[in-house]
Amino acid sequence: MGDTRRFKKAFAKPFKPWDDGRITEEKGLLREYGLKNKKEIWSSTTMLRKFKAQAKKLIVAKGAQADKERALFLAKLSGLGLASQNSSLDEILGLNINNLLNRRLQTLVHDKKMARTIKQARQFIVQEHILVNGKKIAVPSYLVRKNEEDTITFSPESALSSEIHPERVQKQQVVPEEPKEADAAAEPAKNAEA
Repeated sequence: MGDTRRFKKAFAKPFKPWDDGRITEEKGLLREYGLKNKKEIWSSTTMLRKFKAQAKKLIVAKGAQADKERALFLAKLSGLGLASQNSSLDEILGLNINNLLNRRLQTLVHDKKMARTIKQARQFIVQEHILVNGKKIAVPSYLVRKNEEDTITFSPESALSSEIHPERVQKQQVVPEEPKEADAAAEPAKNAEA
């Protein structure tokens, strides 16, 4: 019989498939954010385009209902960390793809020094080593809310939860510096004079 759900794409392909400037920019984003393929960039671009379209509609809308929708929209974007609560809708139009990609779980795991590389961060997430707010999240493109950012941890069942695991990023210990040889030679001379 088949599935009764109607699946739809979460992204729109670019209008010009062979645009050299766009292709170069996408390759840079793939490397910088450790994305699997360009579909992840396109889905983020589509999401950003929807946010901007909604902001444009709310800028021109008037009335009590428009005020409520404006407040809810700004609360949603501030919860995602894309805007502050007191920002205007004009600032939403200035968002770019980097703002959205910086809120992905994969990027935040790497930024919190839980993984050595951005690719390793993706691997940890897909293999369910990462918890967000006490729940296993296996989707690297998950947009982390501001209040969930501090709850990103390793799963207690994971071997990576141990501090001495070889794949964990070792925290640098600050070692006090020893006095230089010239300073060390001058101290006995001062003591002899006294």
